[in-house]
Amino acid sequence: MIIEKWQKLASKYLVRERWATLRVDELKLPNGTIKDDYFVLEYPDWASAVALTEEGKIIMVRQYRHAADIVSLEIPGGVIDGDEGPEAGIKRELVEETGYTFKTCRLIAELYPNPATANNKTFTYLLTGGVKTHEQHLDEHEILNVEEYTIDEVKQLLKENKIAQCIHVAALHYGLMAIDQAHI
Repeated sequence: MIIEKWQKLASKYLVRERWATLRVDELKLPNGTIKDDYFVLEYPDWASAVALTEEGKIIMVRQYRHAADIVSLEIPGGVIDGDEGPEAGIKRELVEETGYTFKTCRLIAELYPNPATANNKTFTYLLTGGVKTHEQHLDEHEILNVEEYTIDEVKQLLKENKIAQCIHVAALHYGLMAIDQAHI
């Protein structure tokens, strides 16, 4: 069976803010049904990193996430700014959040966080050879701790469901596969 795209008949913005935009679309489905209240969140694209130090440890960050009311263990990353490319964005985010720079950087996955209701994409990179070269330079709303874990410790955290963000879990799985393939 061929899956057809839906036809957008109309679109109206309800909220337009820096970090999120909400629009409502009127759609015509392939079977002729009209769906007149399909809500879409427009976010900027994100970049995330499975980042290894020179010693082979994975850099992670721990921070409070207000919407879920949790302290979350995550991989570093953030919003890709303006005309910045994804690779430049993740390198900038890593310096800002962790103070580390890296010898290598390779795209390992492009994922949609929630394609049913959001339009953005996240680009996941594997970076190796990380060295602390800067102090953190956090955004005004960021408060985070930088932590390092062995590959085996990260695998155990995943087994124990200790990493709560699904995009970060997926990125770590891609990263661990890439690490295994590269024999790092």
